[in-house]
Amino acid sequence: MDSSSSSSSSSSPSSSYGVARVSHISNPCIFGEVGSSSSSTYRDKRWKLMKWVSKLFKSGSNGGSGAARTNHHPPQFQEDENMDDRSRGGRDKEELDRAISLSLADDRKRPHGYGWSTDNNRDFPRPFHGGLNPSSFIPPYDPSYQCRRRQRICGGCNRDIGMGNYLGCMGTFFHPECFCCHSCGYAITEHEFSLSGTKPYHKLCFKELTHPKCEVCHHFIPTNDAGLIEYRCHPFWNQKYCPAHEYDKTARCCSCERLESWDVRYYTLDDGRSLCLECMETAITDTGECQPLYHAIRDYYEGMYMKLDQQIPMLLVQREALNDAIVGEKNGYHHMPETRGLCLSEEQTVTSVLRRPRLGAHRLVGMRTQPQKLIRKCEVTAILVLYGLPRLLTGAILAHELMHGWLRLKGYRNLNPEVEEGICQVLSYMWLESEVLSDTSSRNLPSTSSAAMPSSSSSSNKKGGKSNVEKKLGEFFKHQIAHDASPAYGGGFRAANAAVCKYGLRPTLDHIRYTGTFPL
Repeated sequence: MDSSSSSSSSSSPSSSYGVARVSHISNPCIFGEVGSSSSSTYRDKRWKLMKWVSKLFKSGSNGGSGAARTNHHPPQFQEDENMDDRSRGGRDKEELDRAISLSLADDRKRPHGYGWSTDNNRDFPRPFHGGLNPSSFIPPYDPSYQCRRRQRICGGCNRDIGMGNYLGCMGTFFHPECFCCHSCGYAITEHEFSLSGTKPYHKLCFKELTHPKCEVCHHFIPTNDAGLIEYRCHPFWNQKYCPAHEYDKTARCCSCERLESWDVRYYTLDDGRSLCLECMETAITDTGECQPLYHAIRDYYEGMYMKLDQQIPMLLVQREALNDAIVGEKNGYHHMPETRGLCLSEEQTVTSVLRRPRLGAHRLVGMRTQPQKLIRKCEVTAILVLYGLPRLLTGAILAHELMHGWLRLKGYRNLNPEVEEGICQVLSYMWLESEVLSDTSSRNLPSTSSAAMPSSSSSSNKKGGKSNVEKKLGEFFKHQIAHDASPAYGGGFRAANAAVCKYGLRPTLDHIRYTGTFPL
């Protein structure tokens, strides 16, 4: 999501599209002992062989009686028939030997992972050895084959598998109980499993590890029609969620832009905005509460030799009052669809938040407002800021709007939006950076734009300094400014910041006064 806003305005959040291919690598799980289908095939072979041998016995006995009957025929016919019987018997014996050899060769060609246990074949018919050469029914002894059977080593426990059941997969063998999931540790008994490198997993365990879950509904993010996992992801918070949550009225924090999770309730403000719990911790909700922060930022300007000589009124207002003030303002460039701050230059009557609301059932209730007539005494009538935003975001908006006031009071006229909004965003960014780095300045060097700049944190911080949560929010507000996609706020900031980093703030301001542009 490349969504950002100026310190004084908010753009509607848009999400980046994440697409991942579902790649559950599955291999067949091969059980080594005789299965039902393999057993029936083997039993059929044995039975057909025995049936053929029985027919051979029967044929042999019939041949004997036929020889006896031929004693009544002339001797020359008897001699010919006896020779024919002997040749037929030799051919039958050769065919029997060939059938047995093929059967044994068939056994040896079975794939690794399948084995036969001779103890399980007691119910098969045994060949009859009387009257024929018994050696033709005894399989030839193959010591190398028997050695291979006895030396199968389990890849899990490294012990000899012997003649019991085994699994053959990944080029090695396992006891069934030794082939275990790398995630849960239980044996894999299904015929399919997922493989990551050489580590096997149950398919469900592998899905738990690799398939992204929605951070709003906590379900697996579904696949689209093409079989791909499609999701939205916030570029700063890395919050992944189902695309449907952008259209199903899921609440979004008006400050940090994170979506409301189903197991967390956001606070609802009187004007319909939602505020997450982390942003609510430092939210400023009335004009009186905001005054110390406002004066601290004025001191920050004075520390940079940019003192504001006029006392500019500052009011916290609701969304409706701010939008009405924008309509009554003749001049100015506003970041739509929602502006969060305004530097007024016209006389207006504005309704401000006089007393902060109280918390009740995840809502802010009991707000007291008061209309106030703003009279123009100088180039700037007042500064308006949207109420209910966390301290760092409120301060960034104030720093931006105060820069508008400073430019007007110092005679910077008719600046194009990219120049005016860009340099105001630089001051907002510099103030945020000084606040975020104030507690870690001894360990981290500030950027060129904020080097040797004063900090207002000493006069505006709450007890104990800023928490890690508040610092993270400050980093996010800086990210919003730096990655704003609008030409005036985003493009203007990047051009102004490059000039300030190269030449410094004061030379950049002097160049803007004389040329109306940034120095190259």
